Amino acid sequence: MQNEVMYQLLKKMKEGDQQAFHAMYDATYQDVYRTVSFLVDHQQDREDVMNEIYMQMWLSLDNYDMNRPFHFWLHGLVIRQVQRFRVKSWRRFRIFERIRAFTREETYWDQHTALDGTDQMISQSIRKLTDKQRAVIIFRFFHDYTLEEIATLLDIPLGTVKSRYHAGLEALRKYLWNLPPERMEKINDY
Repeated sequence: MQNEVMYQLLKKMKEGDQQAFHAMYDATYQDVYRTVSFLVDHQQDREDVMNEIYMQMWLSLDNYDMNRPFHFWLHGLVIRQVQRFRVKSWRRFRIFERIRAFTREETYWDQHTALDGTDQMISQSIRKLTDKQRAVIIFRFFHDYTLEEIATLLDIPLGTVKSRYHAGLEALRKYLWNLPPERMEKINDY
């Protein structure tokens, strides 16, 4: 969707137009869901985070500066909601589930929304990264943000972003070392 159309929708949304909100939701849902699916493990949790993101978008419209890029602002909402979700999850874990050990269930992603065009083996390797490394890798390669923009988005120093970026790439290389040569070329194109 072109920026001008988005800005028109944003203006209508600020005036309380719910149809404009639905149009914005339809235009951004797939991109936001793909990002959330890499950052949040379980399907039900993803849906909760998605609801929070769009509710926060509606509530925060007055704070949006029309001179800033919309997608950058939206991805800032995504990162903040994922972080809030993690804090809530951690609190729940500590209060109600201290005895239970961390276990990860096998996650089956919806190929058409979360991984459209993404090689399954690479996606599984990305899931093995730490949350901090995964966020940097996702914003760098799936959203084409510069390292400086990622530092601003995550509100961390540039050196920290660079460290997480390089550690994430190194881990991906380690996880994917046994790929056939044609797949390695695809990865090395990054």
